[in-house]
Amino acid sequence: MNNLILEAKNIRKSFFNEEEERLNILKGVSLNIEKGKISVIVGASGAGKSTLLHILGGLDYPDSGEVYINSTNIFKLNDEKLSKFRNEKIGFVFQFHHLLPEFTALENVAIPIMISGIQKKKALHKAEELLNTIGLKERTNHKPSALSGGEAQRVAVARALANNPEIIFADEPTGNLDSQNSELMHQLFIDLKNKFGVTLLIVSHNPELIKIGEKVFEMKDGNIL
Repeated sequence: MNNLILEAKNIRKSFFNEEEERLNILKGVSLNIEKGKISVIVGASGAGKSTLLHILGGLDYPDSGEVYINSTNIFKLNDEKLSKFRNEKIGFVFQFHHLLPEFTALENVAIPIMISGIQKKKALHKAEELLNTIGLKERTNHKPSALSGGEAQRVAVARALANNPEIIFADEPTGNLDSQNSELMHQLFIDLKNKFGVTLLIVSHNPELIKIGEKVFEMKDGNIL
């Protein structure tokens, strides 16, 4: 039985700098991610971790290579289908929570559910359940400016879970948090994996986060070691 949720094959990506020199960021990266596990990609700043994560999640295109999520070759989808695929199958958590400032925590979590076609009342009910699950029952009607950094990041995690994704990509999710809130976030990831069976792929240089990874990939100079 194929237990892989994600397969990346020979991913290459380059950019041009201000001097019009080509910089090869990813140099033929291949990796497999198993279902229901926490995988972590570690490496120094500039190793290409975030670039790789954005490509694996369909937020950016590679110069060449293929990404399969549950056997779907995501870069064979047109923009509209890829956008729909991302909303339905993938959750994202970034270093900065990217919550919409004019909406409450509840509304921020409900919006992706409504985008997927669920009516507002049901979407708000599900959003409330998710916020309760991650321990933010008392903060549902607060806007991001009234939340602590740790609380806002947990709302972002709830939003990532909104459409029951098959995989969640987290890019330096504790990079902006103090050690106590980082610890809470690590425990939250473990709890979510155990409760929802969700697959997590986390990019980080936080050595504490590496400890929760069941599979750890090290990146250096645009390659997986």
